[in-house]
Amino acid sequence: MWCKEKNFTSEQTQYIKECVAKGWTPDVMIGRGEKDLGCSMSTLYRRFKDSPLFEVTTLPMQGKRKPNRHKETRGRQADKRTLDDRKKAYPAYESESGHLEGDTIIGKNLMSAVITFAERVSKLIIALEPPGHKAKHIEETLNNWLN
Repeated sequence: MWCKEKNFTSEQTQYIKECVAKGWTPDVMIGRGEKDLGCSMSTLYRRFKDSPLFEVTTLPMQGKRKPNRHKETRGRQADKRTLDDRKKAYPAYESESGHLEGDTIIGKNLMSAVITFAERVSKLIIALEPPGHKAKHIEETLNNWLN
């Protein structure tokens, strides 16, 4: 059973268009209660979708809603390995000399950065200072040091 479609008066239509021009969403228009529009928030959203009076593209925040328990999948490394995989591939890793472990330390308020390398067996520590904290600065510093 379908309900009757809500029709707005010209005064209500003008008010809705002014509110949208201010950047308001339908839930804000209904929630403030400045004018009685005689409909719910979901009805007003529906009118934006199916009525020729209103354009849904004029509403702010055009985007997909992420449902609960949404897991972000962008930015994942495809060939990510764990430390356990390394132990299986290189059983003598902990006792061999020459394996460097690197880390990048970013300072407070992104003001500076330091690249550190530690060699486990000889306890050698190498510290490099890149000109900035961005990835390109880190990459340039590493390339200069390795060449």
